[in-house]
Amino acid sequence: MAISTHPSRLLSLLLFITLSFSPSFAEIRFSEIRSDSRPIIPFDQFGFTHRGRLELNVSQISLSNPSTDLDFSKVGFFLCTRDTWLRVLQQIDEREITCAVQSELINTVYTFNKLNGAKRFDIVFSMTNADQYTLVFANCLQQQKISMDVHSAMYNLEGKSGRDYLSAGKTVLPKVYFLFSLLYFSMAGLWIHVLYKKRLTVFGIHFFMLAVVILKALNLLCEAEDKSYIKRTGSAHGWDVLFYIFSFLKGISLFTLIVLIGTGWSFLKPYLQDKEKKVLMIVIPLQVVANIAQVVIDENGPYGQDWITWKQVFLLVDVVCCCAVLFPIVWSIKNLREAARTDGKAAVNLMKLTLFRQYYIVVICYIYFTRVVVTVLETNTSYKYLWTSVVAGELATLAFYAFTGYKFKPEAHNPYFVIDDEEEEAAAEAIKLEDEFEL
Repeated sequence: MAISTHPSRLLSLLLFITLSFSPSFAEIRFSEIRSDSRPIIPFDQFGFTHRGRLELNVSQISLSNPSTDLDFSKVGFFLCTRDTWLRVLQQIDEREITCAVQSELINTVYTFNKLNGAKRFDIVFSMTNADQYTLVFANCLQQQKISMDVHSAMYNLEGKSGRDYLSAGKTVLPKVYFLFSLLYFSMAGLWIHVLYKKRLTVFGIHFFMLAVVILKALNLLCEAEDKSYIKRTGSAHGWDVLFYIFSFLKGISLFTLIVLIGTGWSFLKPYLQDKEKKVLMIVIPLQVVANIAQVVIDENGPYGQDWITWKQVFLLVDVVCCCAVLFPIVWSIKNLREAARTDGKAAVNLMKLTLFRQYYIVVICYIYFTRVVVTVLETNTSYKYLWTSVVAGELATLAFYAFTGYKFKPEAHNPYFVIDDEEEEAAAEAIKLEDEFEL
């Protein structure tokens, strides 16, 4: 069957978006396909070296129309790179071929015309051309629904018999995550020392900051163990559960900390307004949704029919959370600006809040770098150096934590804390400062 021009372009756009996202770390995966008529089903993405292997075991194969008159050479599995796939789609649009499996540009793994009535097949496919490939299933038979259980394992050979189940370019990540976890544990120890030494000027939020650092360290430690087990065995052995738990707690605590610091809670005075409290009540459930979406994305992989939807949900929720944490600061500045003209104490509060403008800018830079720049690096970096985007993101996060701790450390002469509510004579100066402040 020839694929019409418009559906093929829609299909090319859809799969290109799917392949542009970097799925979770490839590992041994079991996938269930039930009565699926999609012409293209992408599975895991993996970076092969010159000694790459794909073990593919497909069982319980069921066809809605098993007629022998159909050309089942148009149904099967293949491996292709992102660039190759775009060229294949061009061949289909130009009607050089009618099905992706017919292209000479792809690496055909298995086609269903070889089944000869069998309900399963097992194959080991060797890759000698190093690159990043995606395992794809193609079904170019119109209205043909297929059910099957797919067990796939992609790995690179190390030494004589060792296997590395982490994609090339990500194989060093267990060490990277472990190193950063040590840095965060060291930061937590240093922060405990500072809190003890300056205990007379410690506020409640300083202990909250300590909890955020510890949760981040534990999250990285679990992720290091998770990837280490996947590297050796292809399975996380339960470490992924701990990683999801600490990732959930870390996400909620970090966004909460940014809201509390941005509004001056605890060390200035607890003047969180109702709208700001509502933001916290919105951010926390959104973080729950984001973490659920992340689990679905990681566990199911792109073969699921709703994978792209969950991916979009995760990105949307993450963006909403990043924007939401900035609103309380904007609201506080607006409210205090209006009250400062008639209320001396409000003018002092405005002076206090204005001191946080530097932190406000840093928060925006941190969110932009970790959500935009890191994604661009991951998308455009060669598959051999995908670990660099992880390092860039973690370095930015580490710098943000260090900046927050340094600026808001418990210090008697810290400019963030020295302003006293009794300094009513500063009202006029605060009003002048407010006029110069530009958001």
